Amino acid sequence: MGGELSVFIDESGDIGSGSEYYIVALVFHDQSEPIGMLVDNLSSAFKLTPVGEAPFHFTPVLRGHRPFDVIEPAGRKAFFNAFAYFVNKVPFSYGVFPYLKREIRDRAHLRERLERDIRFFISEHLEFFQGFDLVKVYYDNGQKVVKTALHAALGETIAQHAIEYRDADPVTYRLFQLADYICGIELTELRYASSKTGVSEERFFGSRNLFRRNYLKKLRRKRL
Repeated sequence: MGGELSVFIDESGDIGSGSEYYIVALVFHDQSEPIGMLVDNLSSAFKLTPVGEAPFHFTPVLRGHRPFDVIEPAGRKAFFNAFAYFVNKVPFSYGVFPYLKREIRDRAHLRERLERDIRFFISEHLEFFQGFDLVKVYYDNGQKVVKTALHAALGETIAQHAIEYRDADPVTYRLFQLADYICGIELTELRYASSKTGVSEERFFGSRNLFRRNYLKKLRRKRL
């Protein structure tokens, strides 16, 4: 195959108190597949909103947090659906790693679990990864536990000379924001499955069946 593979990473939650789950998403994009027109179309759609070309961020859009607090719920839903349309059209694949935080003892345990799971995931799809001459990994180094686990897992499964790490700002890359969307959708499914959705999810997505049909199933077609 040759060519270059881009990998964008995002996470939802942290090891401390707060959300019940910790989720890491990896987005894979074959750089030979152009996405410029799709990105431009999305930017054009966002320019028509009160927040302009603000980066997509799942939870603030869903709950109306800044900067999306200036948009009425119907407008936020339109903003969200414009991004969901982009997700459905853009060529990519992904892997996702969800953890129930009460099963994680501490940061070291999370790093071990994440490293093991990413390593196993890559090994399962090794032919896919070995089809590229270069794997470019984009992460904002938001959480050290993710960075450490990712470097260790990749280093054991992919030749070091074929990996290039890049620090990057999620605001700059729509595929970073796509990884955030994946974390949000997968977390919402976990919340629906455990009957722990709140008013925001139910107003935004409706019933679990509607959520699965309109969002989850469309996204999961892209799983590697």
